[in-house]
Amino acid sequence: MARNEQLIRQHKLLQLLEYSHFGRTLDELRGDLVLDLGLTNLHERTVRRDVEALQAAGFDIQNETVERGKVYKLGQNNKGVHEVGLSASEMIALSIGRELLYPLVGTQYWRGIETFWNKVQEAVPDGVFDHYSRYRKTLHVFGGPSKSYENHEGMLKTINRAIVEHRVVEVEYESVGKPASTRRIEPYGLAVYQSSIYVVAAAPEVTEPSERLRNWKLDRFRHATALDEYFKPDPSIELSKHLGKSIGIFSGEDPTMVQIRLGQRAAAYVREDPWHPEQKLESHEDGSTMMTIPASHPREVLPKVLSLGADAEVISPPIFREAVAEAVQKMAASYAASSV
Repeated sequence: MARNEQLIRQHKLLQLLEYSHFGRTLDELRGDLVLDLGLTNLHERTVRRDVEALQAAGFDIQNETVERGKVYKLGQNNKGVHEVGLSASEMIALSIGRELLYPLVGTQYWRGIETFWNKVQEAVPDGVFDHYSRYRKTLHVFGGPSKSYENHEGMLKTINRAIVEHRVVEVEYESVGKPASTRRIEPYGLAVYQSSIYVVAAAPEVTEPSERLRNWKLDRFRHATALDEYFKPDPSIELSKHLGKSIGIFSGEDPTMVQIRLGQRAAAYVREDPWHPEQKLESHEDGSTMMTIPASHPREVLPKVLSLGADAEVISPPIFREAVAEAVQKMAASYAASSV
């Protein structure tokens, strides 16, 4: 564990030195490391040893004495190591990806995206950038999120560190309509779904293996503390498989196969914009289409079915059909109650 922590610190040190044009003192570097990595304490001697280890590994880290003390910075031998050669089409692809990641604005991820994007712009020849600028105006990305996770930056750093080090995290979590409660979670990773960030973590108090792993919405975290307590990750857990089992963020080991009857227009929409890679569409002689799709909770199906109006009907299982029917009945009652 200590070796892993040292590598993380040294990698972050290189980033801090790279971003600083005027150098950083050991105390400044120590403060930045504590803040960025969510550490509870860090001694200046440890930072000095990390700097010396990087110098021994061949990194050109120089020091000089200025008014505020001895500062460290990267020397000329490390300049230009990030230069890249890109085509205009590759720059367009990168810029589109950057815009799609706007929910990360204000987080350490976004700073990484921005610094890389700035390096790309500085590294490519003027002709390539001019060509990119002309063609980028022909493609527009819109309909994206209107929120960011800037206010959650500290918690994200804490959770990231806990994921890497397999540490238990104590969180204050406030579900919609419920009072905040203190929970302990074992974080495995992060997921971005429909502009929201989720922490994929196990609940230690849950003993049923198929129910332990859950997705916790970061918006509902009020506080997060990495404890000096470690957990042993389950080697059988594959996050990509876990997250891909359902059409939404409610994932489980055994998703339910839901059948939905679609009219011709609804079927055309679903073919254009599939709900899930494993969806199956079966055309019937009366012009309707039966769609079979995996889902872990009725709340995943509800908004999608309602968006298609009367052109979509949940057939089975009963719990999913009843959830949609109840929502439709309540909506009908609201509209029938009064007209303004």
